[in-house]
Amino acid sequence: MGELGGGGSVCIAGKPASTVWATVVAYRDHVRSPQLKDATVKRLSALHTGLYRATRGRVGRRLVHNDMLLLTTVGRRTGAAHTVPLLYLRDGDRLIVIASYGGRPEHPEWYRNLVTNPEATVQVLGDTKHVRAQTMTAEERAVWWPKIVQAHGDYAVYQSRTDREIPVVRLD
Repeated sequence: MGELGGGGSVCIAGKPASTVWATVVAYRDHVRSPQLKDATVKRLSALHTGLYRATRGRVGRRLVHNDMLLLTTVGRRTGAAHTVPLLYLRDGDRLIVIASYGGRPEHPEWYRNLVTNPEATVQVLGDTKHVRAQTMTAEERAVWWPKIVQAHGDYAVYQSRTDREIPVVRLD
């Protein structure tokens, strides 16, 4: 996971561990602070993704006491692959992700991509698999939403910040 760099400092993915840790803490705190600019969120997300991939999930597998996965979608405008780290819950073999975007008024890009093309790839730790996404019905969401809020209470805060209903997505 880490290696000794010059001067005996621990490095992760070629960066000093203290720098990586500070970035991870800032990313974690973003969950509670919707004021971060989209560019900052993208940079933190890219760092998280890089660390997760480089370590096969040993770094970045948990955030705010929840499990994380990497979701790769196909861009609806560009056709390019886009990967984001997301909190998830399990329903047997299914994975459940939440399109909260911190309570912003618009859906996150990854969700818009899935609406256009529901085929995606997920990485959980070192395992990668193809999945098909489906937004839960209102009835399914009503069952899952209390479980989601129990796992990470800030989702209730995110829902209170927006007029849109935050989608809950099943990955099969």
